[in-house]
Amino acid sequence: MEKKHLRIESRLAQIGSVEEPVTGAVTFPIYQATAFRHPRLSQSTGFDYSRTKNPTRAVLEEAAAGLEAGDAGFACSSGMAAIQTVFALFGQGDHLIVSLDLYGGTYRLIERVLSRFGVSATYVDTNDLDALEQSRKPNTKAIVIETPTNPLMMVTDLEAVCGWARHHGLISIVDNTLLTPFFQRPIELGADIVVHSATKYLGGHNDVLAGLIVTKGKELSEKIAFLHNSIGSVLSPSDSYQLMRGMKTLALRMERHEYNATTIALFLKEHSAVDEVFYPALPEHPGYEIQQKQSSGNTGIFSFKVKDARYVEPVLRHIKLIAFAESLGGVESLMTYPAVQTHADIPLEIREAVGVDDRLLRFSVGIEHVDDLIADLDAALKAAVAEVEGGAGR
Repeated sequence: MEKKHLRIESRLAQIGSVEEPVTGAVTFPIYQATAFRHPRLSQSTGFDYSRTKNPTRAVLEEAAAGLEAGDAGFACSSGMAAIQTVFALFGQGDHLIVSLDLYGGTYRLIERVLSRFGVSATYVDTNDLDALEQSRKPNTKAIVIETPTNPLMMVTDLEAVCGWARHHGLISIVDNTLLTPFFQRPIELGADIVVHSATKYLGGHNDVLAGLIVTKGKELSEKIAFLHNSIGSVLSPSDSYQLMRGMKTLALRMERHEYNATTIALFLKEHSAVDEVFYPALPEHPGYEIQQKQSSGNTGIFSFKVKDARYVEPVLRHIKLIAFAESLGGVESLMTYPAVQTHADIPLEIREAVGVDDRLLRFSVGIEHVDDLIADLDAALKAAVAEVEGGAGR
């Protein structure tokens, strides 16, 4: 049976298992070589120099393109390297429209690096087509979408927005890190480019730093291939192997992440110390219907606001099973304080306008037993309330 006809669970489990032509190894080997022999003058095996193409990385890139329904895949040394490679499509005088609730690292790259090369950006709620139209300029070249966003889980109607972008000749770039191709495939909904911080759910074990780009169309694929090679933002053979190994279990992990996150979000929604929960799996979430329409499931990350900002420090101090650490998407549960960590580079007025305030905590739910996670979180919240209220009463 051809790969394209297999269900995604089978395609994930079989990454690299049938490509090794010599020994038939079911796990594709690591080709650590940086140079490859030419059979003779003007002839090549298809591999010349590892920055341009490496056998291990090539298997990963082909798998990524297939999973995202694209034409070409490019494995990069980090998620930010992937985004920088895509942003290198743009230059002096170009303008971008970007999701309002944006990962702080992407905001930093746009405002402190791309701006030096004459690229500007306007940050917009990408579900507001009137706002998009008002933000579009004669020099606008692309729209950059996170959906769901990090950390407030805002959901964009990809079919509508990518259709709008195509009508105006704009490139649509979608960060699919949080849902992965297991739950959402933006290219099938009209996107031109998909990017991933593969460090997160694709790798899945908090042990490999990687990024992925998938492109649709010959022209864009050739442009990104040129930039990928020229900039040199490539993933090493050993990290390519590690990422493929992680992706083999993506289906199982995402199902468990979703189950745990949904169960805990429902628990927190009723908790006396919690004011609000941001998770698209909850029917009251404003993006619930769109999420149901364009995705087959939900991510394992969500955010919530405690009722008093003074609860934050003791909660982070009292969690034990859950680690107070940055990043997301691994099998271990992590909690982050966006206002001073992942989103510290975003100006205060922008953070507060979208709701990233001093009461917001982000929870990357792992694959531990859900009852243990709830017990740990409940104990930390109760301890925080006792400390704050007890201190207030003295």
